[in-house]
Amino acid sequence: MKIIEYEDKYLEDVKDLLVELEEYILSIDKDHLDQLHPEYRDKMAILDLDEVKEYNGKCYLAIENDKAIGLIMGTIPEYDEYDYLDYKCPKRGEITELIVSKNTRSKGIGNELIRKLEEYFKSQNCEYVLVDVFAYNEIGINFYNKQGYHPRMLVDIKKL
Repeated sequence: MKIIEYEDKYLEDVKDLLVELEEYILSIDKDHLDQLHPEYRDKMAILDLDEVKEYNGKCYLAIENDKAIGLIMGTIPEYDEYDYLDYKCPKRGEITELIVSKNTRSKGIGNELIRKLEEYFKSQNCEYVLVDVFAYNEIGINFYNKQGYHPRMLVDIKKL
């Protein structure tokens, strides 16, 4: 297994990985608000990759037998003029996607992907890394906790 920067020849693998993640999210969504839209597979990867380009980010792939079996995407978003009113605004990277195919999990691939993206963020003088984790994704929460991440904000929801 090797970690490489995204190449277009792996676009279909990226689409498959994103669908696999969304199907998992659907299976654990206790609120039943997520969906797998018919256009998700074709559009989501392009939207994610465009965001990576727009915000000085990176997409790294875990490759095995010339197939992407995992990916991580991250961006370095800018603050807006209002953020400075109540926040110190240290430069930060944001992990936008992290997926390891269910057939290859628990082999350290996620660890290697996150290390690679964190190295990139450090090279860009980021002081922090943020990641949003779906509250019902206990596997993801535990993974990030083991990597030294911790909650900073919570979003509560109530059905009316």
